[in-house]
Amino acid sequence: MTTSLAGNFRFLKALIISPKAVGAVIPSSPALARAMASQIDPKAGPVLEIGPGTGVISEAILERGVPARQLTLVEYDEELAEHLASRFPRVQVIQGDAFDLDRALRGRDGPPFGAIVSSLPLLNHPPARRLAYMESVTGRLAPAAPLIQFSYGTHPPVVPPPGFTVVRTAQVWANVPPAKVWVYRKA
Repeated sequence: MTTSLAGNFRFLKALIISPKAVGAVIPSSPALARAMASQIDPKAGPVLEIGPGTGVISEAILERGVPARQLTLVEYDEELAEHLASRFPRVQVIQGDAFDLDRALRGRDGPPFGAIVSSLPLLNHPPARRLAYMESVTGRLAPAAPLIQFSYGTHPPVVPPPGFTVVRTAQVWANVPPAKVWVYRKA
């Protein structure tokens, strides 16, 4: 896995323009990316990644064995979305708002997602907005499919929606700052 200097500059620019939407000081580390991707069953169906930034986790998802045609990325920042489309030409990249997935994913037909990977800085948002996001996202999952979310907090960033559980699957010290990987799943 590689993190380019140009990718870091794109990330820094997005951070300066919209710090609440980015929520980190540098892109996710390869160790965090691998910890998140390890929760995906590559044969479980299409995968949605929300907030891919420069594509560090996207790369790990592809390395995990998810076919590029099965991966959809939703990125809010227009320049980062253009970069992702160039970097991953066989992946579907959508420039859109994760808090309005109905609009971002309009026209998408197909099976529910076999996994959703979220890198949104949920702790930067009020609890009600986090819960609304979580309910929107979990409604797009196939039965028993994971919603994989990382956070810098000591507790899950969102109380599980009704009928879901949450488990911390990793503590990644090799990330700045150290991060936890949380997996939400239908109970």
